[in-house]
Amino acid sequence: MKEQFTILVYTENKVGLLQRVVSTFSRRKINIESLNTSESGVPGIFRFTIVVESQEEWVRKTVKNIERQVEVHKAYYFRDEDLVYQEIALYKVPTKVLAANGQAEELVRRHHARVLGVEEDFTILEKTGHEIETEALYKALQPFGLLDFVRSGRVAITRPKRDWQEYVESMEWELQQQ
Repeated sequence: MKEQFTILVYTENKVGLLQRVVSTFSRRKINIESLNTSESGVPGIFRFTIVVESQEEWVRKTVKNIERQVEVHKAYYFRDEDLVYQEIALYKVPTKVLAANGQAEELVRRHHARVLGVEEDFTILEKTGHEIETEALYKALQPFGLLDFVRSGRVAITRPKRDWQEYVESMEWELQQQ
């Protein structure tokens, strides 16, 4: 049965590595729902946050295959309940609609969105939350003439202290012993 998994991959920042990691999913015919890359909390180590929908066995095998890459330090997969995660979404709406329509303004407040910028022709709104929340605001703003919309990939942190921190601590200890 297909489930949603979030895969965290800790790597060096090397040219071509992202393409090799992504092709690992393509070879197994696993579609990537979202992908986010950034520096991790460890200097020199980057983190890929990849969301997929697949069977756990395929995800487990894919994660093992990713770890075989020389520049990959560690990779893990998680279910949603093991993570704290968010997305950010930006919405561009006509300024005239927001100014003239109290219903639109109330909608923005009810969805806990923020106004990032106001121009003569448009206003930029920001909403952070889970995909279902950012999608709900998207649907609610459509009748008001939504001009543009973009949503980030998932950013996530594990709930308990995970093996990655222990792995980094052991690497630091080994370096100190040399």
